[in-house]
Formats: sequence, C-alpha cells, structure tokens
Amino acid sequence: MSSKDANTDCLGWAARDASGVLSPYQFSRRTLGDNDVFIKIACCGVCYADVIWSRNGHGDSKYPLVPGHEIAGIVEKVGSNVHRFNVGDHVGVGTYVNSCQNCQYCDDGIEVYCMKGSVLTFNGVDYDGTITKGGYSSNIVVHERYCFLIPKGYPLASAAPLLCAGITVYSPMMRHKMNQPGKSLGVIGLGGLGHMAVKFGKAFGLNVTIFSTSGSKKEEALTQLGADNFVVSSDQDQMRALARSLDFIVDTASGDHPFDPYMSLLKTSGVLTLVGFPSEVKFSPANLNLGMKTISGSITGGTKETQEMIDFCAANKIYPNIEVIPIEYVNEALQRVVNKDVKYRFVIDIENSLK
Repeated sequence: MSSKDANTDCLGWAARDASGVLSPYQFSRRTLGDNDVFIKIACCGVCYADVIWSRNGHGDSKYPLVPGHEIAGIVEKVGSNVHRFNVGDHVGVGTYVNSCQNCQYCDDGIEVYCMKGSVLTFNGVDYDGTITKGGYSSNIVVHERYCFLIPKGYPLASAAPLLCAGITVYSPMMRHKMNQPGKSLGVIGLGGLGHMAVKFGKAFGLNVTIFSTSGSKKEEALTQLGADNFVVSSDQDQMRALARSLDFIVDTASGDHPFDPYMSLLKTSGVLTLVGFPSEVKFSPANLNLGMKTISGSITGGTKETQEMIDFCAANKIYPNIEVIPIEYVNEALQRVVNKDVKYRFVIDIENSLK
C-alpha cells in the first residue's frame, strides 16, 4: 500500500466463519472522498444483529465479517465538500452508511426505507460493490449524510447505543405521536431496546408499563428505570387487569410469543408496533377489527429523526444503561447477549483496547 493510502489502514475484529468467533483482523478503508468523513472510533455498542450476522443467522454473511453499527467517535479528517462537520467533532454512525439519495424516502429524510435499499453499515454491499465493515474497528470512512453530531458534553460511550437501540424505539413513538404527556405506553421486553423505550416514555410524560417473562426484573424496572407498572406477561390476572388501557405498545421481543393477549390491552384505535423479528405474527382478526386497532412495523429511523433523538437525549440527560468492555471480551459479550445477560447494552471501548 502506498504512503498516500496509509490513512486507510484499519484494525478490527472479524468473524471468519459461521462459528461467529471474532479475532483481530487488519483491512483497508476506502480513501477519503470529497463528501466523506474519516472517523476515529472511540466506542461501539453491541447489538443482537452482531450475533446474527457473525453466526450467519440469515444465511447471507460475507466473511471476514466485522460487526458493529452503534458507532461513536471523533472526526479526524473531512473531504473537500463536507460542510456539516469539522475535525474534532464528536459524531455517530448508525445502522446504514449509504442510500440512493434521490428517491422519495431519501428526499424525506427517511433513508433507511430507501427504494433501492439502504446500505447496511456492516455486511452490506455498497454502491461500488465493496462489502461494508462495521464499528468493531479503529476507524471508518462515511459519507457525511449518514453521520450525526453528538454534543460535546454527551459521553461517547452513552451515545453509541442511541444509534440503533435508541432510534429503533424513538422513531415509532414519534410517528404515532407518543410524545404527548398523559398517554399510556406498554413495552414488551426489557433489553437494550426496551429499556430505552421506558426512558423515552418517562421523558415524554407517559404512564409506562413493562411486560416481561421474568418477574426478577420487577424491582430494577420500577426503581432504576422509573416504570409505573410491571407485569409478568404469563400472569393472566395481571394482564386482564389492564384490558383496554394502553394507547400504544412497542414490542421489542424477537422470540416467538402470542399477540392476542397484548391486542386486548389496547384502547380503541390503539397501536402495537413491532420492532423485533419473531418468526411469525398470529392474532385473531376480531382483536384487530372490533377495536379499530393497528399493528405496525418499524426498523431504525431516518437521518433527520436520528439527529433529533440524539439532541433530545443530550438536552434531557437521557443515558442508556451500559456495561463498557474491552474488545478482548467481545466473544464472551456476544454470548451474554444471546443469554440475555446484560443490563442493558454492552459498549466496546475501542479507543483504549483496540491497538
């Protein structure tokens, strides 16, 4: 590699096969383009998506695979046409790093729903045919459109999980006007996404009920997260007591589970939004039609909304609950994610452990 391209050297951790085991891996980032930002990565959150693709869960993993799409870091270089960022800015990168930039959804600032498909931050095929590599790495080069400014007073380790877990629940809450004080919110699942939904709900002035399969989480849900109610979803008496009481439910559970019990908890014209990926969704049409109810789906969010969410968290001092780890611990962390043994998001200290 020529000295001119030396800045594209990158050290990461990659999976080489479907075992999903990660180990050190050296590769090259693309040369900085006119519209690009070169980011020295400080932190990267650990998402269940990292497990899925590292272990070829969808059958489309492209090895060597460098996971990570909750990225926070510091701008080291900018291209000649970059106007939104300066060297030294704190920035984030989320679940996608490119899109067609000219369809109706890109024009509306919801690039994640791009007509041609947004390019995923890792294991995606970019428009130049290269395979994207994620944030379990020392640096990344990204078009400025897909970068987000993190206010200097907001810790980078706390910012990282906002780029997936945070925006994934914030986006449907805003879309369905669940930022209005006094409304009632149900949250299914108390993991990385669910705990952020609780935090947003309380910041919006909502009455928040958490649904979990485990009663062991009750005390932390009520005392640490500030939820108003905690319900063990298998307890039929607790569930019946909440019949027709909720305006909105955000379902973060990816495992298979029944939907009819939750549909009965919605008020007339209530909405259940699915952000997880169970293998199927089954419910009685009567539970939908008779109450004029809605089931909707959502993934992450567009660039405009993501920046709004980061600014909202900074202004309202909303911080994810995180466990910071060195990169050497990442294989154990991924297994703990599978075992649901994290409260509530791992964040890799890239800056101090990947050298």
